[in-house]
Amino acid sequence: MTVLVTGATGSVGRLLIDTLLARGESVRAITRTPDTAALPDAVEVVGGDLSIPGGVPGAAFTGVDRAFVFPAAGVDAFVDDAVEHGVEKFVVLSSLAAAQEFPRDVGSASQVHHSAVESAVTERTDNWTILRPGTFAANLLSWAWSIRSGAPIRAPYVRSAQAPIHEADVADAAVAALTDDRWIGQAVALSGPRSLTRTQQVEALGAGLGRALTLVEISPDEFRAETAQFLDDGILRMLLDYWRDTVEVPDAVRPGVADLTGRPGRTLEQWARDHRADFGVEIRSSGIAPR
Repeated sequence: MTVLVTGATGSVGRLLIDTLLARGESVRAITRTPDTAALPDAVEVVGGDLSIPGGVPGAAFTGVDRAFVFPAAGVDAFVDDAVEHGVEKFVVLSSLAAAQEFPRDVGSASQVHHSAVESAVTERTDNWTILRPGTFAANLLSWAWSIRSGAPIRAPYVRSAQAPIHEADVADAAVAALTDDRWIGQAVALSGPRSLTRTQQVEALGAGLGRALTLVEISPDEFRAETAQFLDDGILRMLLDYWRDTVEVPDAVRPGVADLTGRPGRTLEQWARDHRADFGVEIRSSGIAPR
């Protein structure tokens, strides 16, 4: 079996490749930057851009059985070409927003984008599995500057609760979906193993990093003023709606990781340990120390 991986240098795609190789699978990777991709030697790297028609050369599909579809805008032409060249199965990385379980999801930036990606696949083949993770733990990297500098973390809605998922669990779920046909035709919701308030998330980060962290609650207007230069207004609105709603109705823990992989998902504390370098923390022989 040869698996075609798109988004190969991203946080999920890179881990997915490593796990597929460890299982003895043949992997071909699509990247827009093949010369600097730094992928393992065992991977066949092909330059291409799945977001534009004809952006992936036909030879990239030769001998491919299954494809992991990164949610890039405009993947319709890529899926057309893949089906035409005989790719049999697609595993799509989507978002829980595409399930439209809550009014806040309908019309949100994430829902509109990921629903379009899902449709690009489901309208062209019946052999698909959709993975719908909720909030990624990696979103907390937005606090990295504060943690590195020793400044307080400033956040609105600190009593809202989410179940952040480790990107490695998304990759492991994708491996299971790619290699086990029991999941064909299913959209699987994924989350981390615990729903944590944002206060508890800061505590988990501190435990994983070996640091005492300070959290200061700010108003939604203060958050908007502090981040408007970095975030599109639609993204800002989506985030604030999400955090506001999950004060009263915390994010539920989804069983998808355990269902697909047969084990619980990684904790947020584990995620923090895995990302110490991103927060300016390194491991020394005597323990954890700030850089």
